Amino acid sequence: MAHATELGEFLRSRRDRLSPEQPQDDRSAGRRRVPGLRREELARMAGVSVDYYTRLEQGRSRNASREVLAAIARALRLDETERTHLLDLAEAGPARGHPPRRPQRVARETYQLLESLEQGGIPAFVIGRCCDVLAANRLLRALCCDFYAMPAAERNMARYIFCDPRARRLHDDWEGVAANVAAILKFEFGRRPDDPRLAEVIHGLTKDSADFRRLWARYDVHERVRGIKRYDNPIVGDIVMTYHTLSLPGDPDQTLFVYTVEPGTPSAEAMRLLVKYVEEGNIPAGSETRKDRRSPGGAA
Repeated sequence: MAHATELGEFLRSRRDRLSPEQPQDDRSAGRRRVPGLRREELARMAGVSVDYYTRLEQGRSRNASREVLAAIARALRLDETERTHLLDLAEAGPARGHPPRRPQRVARETYQLLESLEQGGIPAFVIGRCCDVLAANRLLRALCCDFYAMPAAERNMARYIFCDPRARRLHDDWEGVAANVAAILKFEFGRRPDDPRLAEVIHGLTKDSADFRRLWARYDVHERVRGIKRYDNPIVGDIVMTYHTLSLPGDPDQTLFVYTVEPGTPSAEAMRLLVKYVEEGNIPAGSETRKDRRSPGGAA
């Protein structure tokens, strides 16, 4: 039933953001009391009955077909990520099996890859399924945060963004970064509503961060693919990075983040200085040399 409630809230949030497109002489509509489309307007656009859509939005119906969900998605103008999330919430997507419960492990080859990227002047790290930071090279730790200096249980990107004051100083667009992180967790929750580690992360953030509660209530969803980050780094100052993500073989729930700078820019010079800072030994090698680092959600 909790998942049904999420489905209803997600539909309502997407409906509220749509602007009404009714004729000016439609006097029967009367004065609007909702921010977006009415349920009956959305139902008409999707080609379903108002009663059926109402039951779906109220969490009282769980048997929507793919055809109906596709029609609702079109009416709501959902993007690809939102469509995937809708299917997840309606349990109409492909079977995903039981949620993973074992701690995630980073392969020795992945640590070697992180080291090779560092030697090439490229910050990189590995994020797990619940925004847990599983591994990072020294350049990434100098650029963002030395996660290895934290207790293992706290090495979580979402917790860092919302609960560590250093994150607000680091990110020029902290609000946008935080909104994306909350949306990533919302998307993951649609895929894995019974994952105990994910529940632990969300519960902790809900308890400790008013900003997380505010952004979580938007019901936005987001997938990590690529983007631009602007940092006010305490070592080298302003630096603009482009990041790309790759799923690692052997565990598709491990994501490799790779950061690059535009050659010939002030950011490239800042990156050169950061490389020099790391080469001088200011960031210890830390636990990236371990061959069997487990995720923060499990015992090491």
